[in-house]
Amino acid sequence: MVKIRLARTGAKKRPFYHIVATDRRSPRDGRFIERLGYFNPGARGGEQRLVLDTERLQAWQVKGAQVSSRVAFLAKQGGAAVEATAQA
Repeated sequence: MVKIRLARTGAKKRPFYHIVATDRRSPRDGRFIERLGYFNPGARGGEQRLVLDTERLQAWQVKGAQVSSRVAFLAKQGGAAVEATAQA
């Protein structure tokens, strides 16, 4: 089963998250199938806070991928109509 969730990268105390489609059994920061965008909670100045390929996100949902609650929340902020389907 495929899940769309956040994978943490960045330095200590400076998080940066990739929004990825990955197998449910993969570790949080492990292998992924496709990178769909990123979320930068520490964005300053002209940096973008959220970049998301909504077309690919919806394509994965059509294929049966489950979206985590946090990714659904971020997608709604970005203007995409997404429902959370995963528990974690």
